[in-house]
Amino acid sequence: MKKQIFLIITIVFAITSFAQDTTRKGVQLQSKKEIRRQKVNELIRQAEEGVLIYHKQSVFGFQFRSNGYGAFYELGRLKTNRRTNTYRIDITEIKHQKEEKSSNVAIFGNPYIYGKLNNFYQVTLGYGQQYILGQKGNKNGVAVTALYNGGLALGLLRPYYLRVEDSGGEEKLIKYTQEDSSLFLGPTIIGSGGLGKGWNELKVKPGVFAKAGLRFDYGRFNEVVTGIEVGVSGEYYASKIPIYFGAKEKQFFYQAYISLLFGQRK
Repeated sequence: MKKQIFLIITIVFAITSFAQDTTRKGVQLQSKKEIRRQKVNELIRQAEEGVLIYHKQSVFGFQFRSNGYGAFYELGRLKTNRRTNTYRIDITEIKHQKEEKSSNVAIFGNPYIYGKLNNFYQVTLGYGQQYILGQKGNKNGVAVTALYNGGLALGLLRPYYLRVEDSGGEEKLIKYTQEDSSLFLGPTIIGSGGLGKGWNELKVKPGVFAKAGLRFDYGRFNEVVTGIEVGVSGEYYASKIPIYFGAKEKQFFYQAYISLLFGQRK
């Protein structure tokens, strides 16, 4: 009899414990669902109010500079509601202000740039931050962000080739040297050597850079980045860069730029 009573008590206790545990888990599950629902509702509310909310953003851009052009890719990770850390790579080209395309109409050669010595490309790898100055306010608004970044700059010099005719009437493909300077700068230029020449003769010029600007994001949805960026940047290289014949060779380059932005947020 005692054994039966003990068994009944054990079963009742087990059922009660299971019921309490089930109830507790149900309450916890309901609480988690409620918290998740509140977060979703908060994100929806912020999106409707024009607040940029994301964990990560990827941005591509094309930039037009006062001395050239280029493109970039940027990865951003949100740290606070207003501050984002960014990692960015730019690929650009700097042109000298005297560069002007010409063509030898009589011989129908490819257009060329008289006096150009080298193509000068830049690859910059930078770290920076962005700070939201003003949220959109609504889906049709514009978010304004201040930004800066800086880091390593790698200048790439590619010799510029011309197709010329020598004194014997023979066609030659040359780059600028003291020996061929009379041909390179003379009246017997036929045309440019083409985009494919000089890549195996690249010279690397290390340096550093810094950039600051403002970004205007007018995209209708937070998941999509659409906007423009304006700013200034400067690069300093370890040695002087020859770009154009007779022009002063510089180590420091300073330019203004405007970029068109495309990307997405998660």
